[in-house]
Amino acid sequence: MSSDVRFTDFKSDKQPTWCPGCGDFGTMNGMMKALANTGNDPDNTFVVAGIGCSGKIGTYMHSYALHGVHGRALPVGIGVKSANPDLEVMVSGGDGDGYSIGAGHFVHAVRRNMDMTYVVMDNRIYGLTKGQASPTSREDFETATTPDGPKQAPVNPLALALAADGSFIAQSFSSDAQRHTEIVQQAVEHDGFGFVNVYSPCVTFNDVDTYDYFRDAIVDLDEEGHDPTDRDAAQKKIMDEDTEYQGVIYQDEESEPYNERHGLDENMADIPDGAPEDATDLVREFY
Repeated sequence: MSSDVRFTDFKSDKQPTWCPGCGDFGTMNGMMKALANTGNDPDNTFVVAGIGCSGKIGTYMHSYALHGVHGRALPVGIGVKSANPDLEVMVSGGDGDGYSIGAGHFVHAVRRNMDMTYVVMDNRIYGLTKGQASPTSREDFETATTPDGPKQAPVNPLALALAADGSFIAQSFSSDAQRHTEIVQQAVEHDGFGFVNVYSPCVTFNDVDTYDYFRDAIVDLDEEGHDPTDRDAAQKKIMDEDTEYQGVIYQDEESEPYNERHGLDENMADIPDGAPEDATDLVREFY
């Protein structure tokens, strides 16, 4: 790790193709600033991306990166951290990628509590496929495929995380650059699975959950004196469906990451010279 790294060191030479004004610009900038602020550098950082508008973030960031398949970014990130615990692993994706096809992986990644960070760009719509209702869309949100709305309550990812015994649960707004960076930085510094759901407005296909809406609606937990170590208080905030909260909602300060709990502390890429004993016989048996 280095104290000389600037967040611009995490910028690649590829220009993002997101729509002008997309919330993902702010989300990515906060991720890069958080990594730099915590002393990480591109050589020790691995970014895993899912599918969707957020999926190309690994191309736009200068680090080791892998663009996975739909809903499967988290198991890839867990594999990377297991194989090389010295890497700073940051997984990113969207609400469709993480809370629909990837919901099963999300729940189990939370409960496994690997020491890594998961940043979800929640724009409450499928943007890449031109505007369909997503798992977090409002019940009455009208789209071309749901003209009368989805007619079902949106998924509450914070509640899923708390129910899965998450050790760090937070929410931020991509347009609030300073607070967003602070919150992602706290997730990176957390010993365990740091989950941040980011309000990241889609300016092209979602004219309801806009920048103006979030600026008016957001309540910052720091200004309310919220204690993130109080699980009961966190549950009340999470189940409050009428308020858009920003901040660290819950953090278990006694969290012990899975990889430390199970002794995954060596780089598996460091293979000693020579094949392991009996490995050749095993290969011959099956091939």
